[in-house]
Amino acid sequence: MSDAQPPHLLLVDDESAFREVIAERLTEQGFQVRQAASGEEALERLNEFAFDILITDLRLPGVDGRQVLDEALARYPEIIAIVITGFGTVREAVEITRRGAEGFITKPFQFEELLHEINASVEKRRLKTENAYLRAQLHERFGIEGIIGRAPVMARLFELLRTVAQTTSTVLVTGETGTGKELAARAIHDASPRRAQRFVAINCSAIPETLLEAELFGHVRGAFTGAVANRQGRIEQANRGTLFLDEVGTMSAGLQSKLLRVLQGREFERVGDSQTIRVDVRVIAATNSDLKRMVDEGTFREDLYYRLNVIPIRVPALRERRGDIPLLAQHFLDRFSSAASPPRRVTLGQDAQQALMAYHWPGNVRQLENVMERTFALSPGRAQLSAPDLPDEIRDVPFSPSTGDFVFPPEGLELDRLVSDFEHGLIRQALERTGGNKRQAADLLRVKRTTLIEKLKRLDRQ
Repeated sequence: MSDAQPPHLLLVDDESAFREVIAERLTEQGFQVRQAASGEEALERLNEFAFDILITDLRLPGVDGRQVLDEALARYPEIIAIVITGFGTVREAVEITRRGAEGFITKPFQFEELLHEINASVEKRRLKTENAYLRAQLHERFGIEGIIGRAPVMARLFELLRTVAQTTSTVLVTGETGTGKELAARAIHDASPRRAQRFVAINCSAIPETLLEAELFGHVRGAFTGAVANRQGRIEQANRGTLFLDEVGTMSAGLQSKLLRVLQGREFERVGDSQTIRVDVRVIAATNSDLKRMVDEGTFREDLYYRLNVIPIRVPALRERRGDIPLLAQHFLDRFSSAASPPRRVTLGQDAQQALMAYHWPGNVRQLENVMERTFALSPGRAQLSAPDLPDEIRDVPFSPSTGDFVFPPEGLELDRLVSDFEHGLIRQALERTGGNKRQAADLLRVKRTTLIEKLKRLDRQ
């Protein structure tokens, strides 16, 4: 829909008086309205022109509203369709929505209700289109399927994920807590030939051992107290798709043995049943433990380890790609900003970026997301966040620059100017920390007070 001209709207209803009143009111609101008194006439209008919005009665003589809706969406997938009817039911509303309509209104209704539905649908479509564009841009520039990064180590990870996605091999994803191991697994699934099937995830450490077996393999009625009906397990739910086993290292020895059978023969039995069920499932396991060490200690089966570790993938810790921290932080801020009411654009100041990059991030990307959410929530009305806005444990870490994180611009840089700007930034931070006390700031910077004063004079002259 173009912003340069009023939206074109096709109004279809066989009640002429009602249709003409609605058309007049819509015209007053700035819409360019064409009318159709029947489904056949509506199809002719659709054949002649690509309308932005379709409003059609559901029950029309001859060609009914469902056919008009289907034909409109088949010809113009981006058209916004709203259905009105005097005999609406919940069942019909669900059906119409599944066919692709944005809205469903039951007669009689106030014109304001229709106008609200139109505006809401237009805004919903705009946001959907904008978000799809932004996701595509983010995917193209910085990663795949929700994993963001431009550091060299991430570029290698993206390449590996795309390659592995085209295979059917079992994958073992390793990495510290909060690095995004499930995101990596989902990226593999979404880029694989199995993408149309289910991605089923289960955290093995979050479910008590007594329940994990039934959760994985399912059970039959009467298998144990509380088993009042047959139930599919996660493995069966993932048939023809992907099963993601997070924290697989926490499995008991008995479950390890049963999982090994699934990997070897693609078959299992539900708890309490003797019938063998065969499945076609790709298994991706993840752990933050050292499974090889657990094998040596006798707490993890060696044969299962080698079955899982067909293709090992390691997701790097956040501190291994510090150059991505500002990018990730801004990504989270943008998400929180768009969800706020009203939405507001918030950016990160240079000192805040430096403080975030200096921190060691034991909780990795998950911790960074939580920090940015807290900082955003506690800084209402701010258009830019600075270091003092960050939690104490973040801003109290001294910044230590790393040349490995620095990306040279194509046009080069002025070294003296860069060093001068960096020095100026450190002095300013030291003065902010000490409330303008030059002696204390000099102590923080480990220079003489007179040296600090001379530097300030020189910087003021620049």
